[in-house]
Formats: sequence, C-alpha cells, structure tokens
Amino acid sequence: MEVKVYNANGNATKRKATLDPAVFDIEPNDHVVWLDVRRIQAHARQGTHKAKERSEVRGSTRKLYRQKGTGYARAGDAKSPIRRSGGTIFGPRPRQYRLKLNKKETRLARRSALTYKARGEACLVIDELGIDKVRTKELLALITALGLADKKVLFLTNGHQPHVYNSSRNLPNVSVKNAMGASTLDIMKADVIVLEEAALESISQQLGESASAEA
Repeated sequence: MEVKVYNANGNATKRKATLDPAVFDIEPNDHVVWLDVRRIQAHARQGTHKAKERSEVRGSTRKLYRQKGTGYARAGDAKSPIRRSGGTIFGPRPRQYRLKLNKKETRLARRSALTYKARGEACLVIDELGIDKVRTKELLALITALGLADKKVLFLTNGHQPHVYNSSRNLPNVSVKNAMGASTLDIMKADVIVLEEAALESISQQLGESASAEA
C-alpha cells in the first residue's frame, strides 16, 4: 500500500511511501483489539477506593435496646450496617485492576488498529516535522494545511522529540507519541494518524514479520 508523502508545510510531494503490509494490511482481530484496550484502561485505574466497614466506623458497641418486647425489629449496636451511621456492607476495597496480555496479542492488536486506519485512509506520512523549538503556531499551521483542524490527530514521531510534544500541549485534539511507544488505545482514539517517514521503518521493525519471527 502506497500513500503520498507531505512536507513540513503540509504540501504533497511527488514521492510516495510504502506501508508495510505485515503491519498496515492484515486481517484485523477485533477481539484482541478489545482485550488490549481493556488492559490499558484497567492499568490506568488506581484501585484505591475504600469504604469503612462495621469494624472501622466510629460508635459504641452497646446494644441499643433489649432483644424482645419493644415491638421494634431486633437491633445490635450503632455500627450495624442497617443503621444510618453504620458501616458499609460489602463496600469497595483497594484492589489491583491489572490484566495480563502476552506480547503476540498486543502486537496483533496494534497491527489491527493500524490496519483499520490505513484502510480508512486515515494514515498520512510526512517526510519530517522539523520542529527544533516549541512552536505551537507552526504545528497548528501544519494541521490546518493538511485539512485536519476539526479532527483528533495523533503524530507518531521517529524517536522522542520533546519540542514537538511541547508544541502540541495547548492543542486539545492533538497528541504526539513516539512511534515505538504508541498504544492500541492511542491509535483507536485518533481520527487521523500522521507518521514521520522515518518512523515507518521503526514500526515495521517492532511489529512486522521479523518481530513476529523473533517472538
């Protein structure tokens, strides 16, 4: 699959880039994509929720009134869960929400997500961003020139580029990720993915046939 290559000004060049079919043109696996997204979202949960139970709330342990002869239901102390100031029955406790997924499945999920974007013509390739300082206006001008002003855009850079990342921080619908560290959730959340040309090789090495053979 070949796509046009754009320059840093958002203009199409005469060159084309080839998307690795082992990454961008596979048979997508929806279930594995769901599993990986669920894993990522589960890892983001702190799991620090806690409700006080009967032994933890403040109050006397004295029986409020005698067992029989009052005409009321039987009642224990003031900390009883059926009372307004009592403890919580089966309340939430701190726990870990982490889920496990093997490497082959996570790679398959990312390849499936990239395939969906490529087939939906939502993958653009730029030769080089060329942002050597924090310039939000320059990044916004590129997005506008590409016709992506009203879309959620994910930039995948070749390696860590802090200037590009910091330039995107005030743009609400723009995110910047190192191509090697972008997750399935990052890819699925974006309407359009803009990849640096040099990042294509990194993605192919990480997710392509050679990576699968090594695994």
